[in-house]
Amino acid sequence: MHKLGHTRSVNCRDHRLHTPDTFIRIPLPSITGGSAVVHTSPAGGSAFTQYTAELDRSGTLASVPSQRFAFVLQGSVEVRAAESATTLAPLTPGGYAYLPQGCIASLAALEPARIAVIEKHYQPHPALPPPPALFSHEDAALAAPLMGDSDVQVRALLPDSPAYDFAVNTMTYQPGATLPMVEEHVMEHGLLMLAGGGIYRLADQWYPVAEGDFIWMAPYCPQWFGALGKTPAKYLIYKDFHRHPHGRPA
Repeated sequence: MHKLGHTRSVNCRDHRLHTPDTFIRIPLPSITGGSAVVHTSPAGGSAFTQYTAELDRSGTLASVPSQRFAFVLQGSVEVRAAESATTLAPLTPGGYAYLPQGCIASLAALEPARIAVIEKHYQPHPALPPPPALFSHEDAALAAPLMGDSDVQVRALLPDSPAYDFAVNTMTYQPGATLPMVEEHVMEHGLLMLAGGGIYRLADQWYPVAEGDFIWMAPYCPQWFGALGKTPAKYLIYKDFHRHPHGRPA
């Protein structure tokens, strides 16, 4: 229903809240048999691109020149390597793939699927080679309490190695749990709400957030989250990592 121009979505200099009522689905050259909701990109101020790919059955997401992280939200997909006829076991919800820059591999939907996709040009480490491709499931990542708080559990989906120039985690909050402090730091974030909801502070504004919402946070944007409701709140969060700030793309 038309709400006379009202939306929770906002677009500010140092943060963006992108809510489903404003999603526009567009074709991308890398997608056949589907479309994408682009949440953030360099055109919007971020140094990375994040979108939700929505694939029909047999739809594909072809390789791109940058590195890619893909997290399955719904349905099942398989990774197909161009250099061989082999395919990996299907990735189901919670499954994910890290494909390094230069890896020629596509994602093919075995049924209608939704995939959270993060793409970023790789910043080489001065002493380490780029990391290899990685395929796993969130359940295989160890859950650790955030700063000793067992009501906030963090799962690191990529190895804690300086070979990677970004990190992706899931964070799960029990109802009433919060971040222990207002954070302000050099890293930028892309955050996709996977379940539940709560209140997010971004800069000097406070926003209700719920499943399906996306948030971009620029470097040094003050940020804080508190979970509300009767069920846990959970999100997938990206941050650039392991690189000197002077090397961050403009």
